Amino acid sequence: MYTPATQPSPCASLRIGDAAPDFEARSTVGPVRLSAFRGRWLVLFSHPADFTPVCTTEFVALAREAAAFEARDCALMALSVDSLFAHFAWLRMIRDRYGVEVRFPIIEDPTLVIARGFGMVAAQDNDSAAVRSTFFIDPKGIIRAMTCYPANLGRSIPEMLRILEGLQAADTSGALAPANWQPGEPLLEAPRHDLDAVFDAEEATAWFIRPVGGTPE
Repeated sequence: MYTPATQPSPCASLRIGDAAPDFEARSTVGPVRLSAFRGRWLVLFSHPADFTPVCTTEFVALAREAAAFEARDCALMALSVDSLFAHFAWLRMIRDRYGVEVRFPIIEDPTLVIARGFGMVAAQDNDSAAVRSTFFIDPKGIIRAMTCYPANLGRSIPEMLRILEGLQAADTSGALAPANWQPGEPLLEAPRHDLDAVFDAEEATAWFIRPVGGTPE
């Protein structure tokens, strides 16, 4: 049964366009600092706990698609409240059971300092059991997109890749990604802020709905 929350929702403290808070922490690949990833894209995501069913399926799927993120010049970084040694034991289990190695860093955050700083949990929460947040951070360290899922629903890895590619394509072209856009499909031109263009358009929607390099919709 779903019960409405009576406290601030996770993901509420940061907004799209904010600089991602810097931090340094222990991880499964050694000490990591967020700002060290400047110059490339970064997907930072939290999971409620190690050795849980949904999180395990997510990490198996992400490990299998890690090369796809890398090909788009994007690093992956995970975070949970579990200890570093719990992370190690979980990754060994994943490798032995599913035949994939998780090589991207998993941060330990037992005091919830990082999770609170990113709004992954509300300020008064004592654990991250209800958290499944994702932050898409651009090469300048700016948060460009966020998603927040409940603990009982796993992320869509294809959608994570679609968001990343949509942001990158829009940045490269200065255009817009329409609903249900998929990589390789046309983008939309940004509408002109020009009354003459509005009145001169051949059709009523042609001044604001136009595929890049195409004809008006």
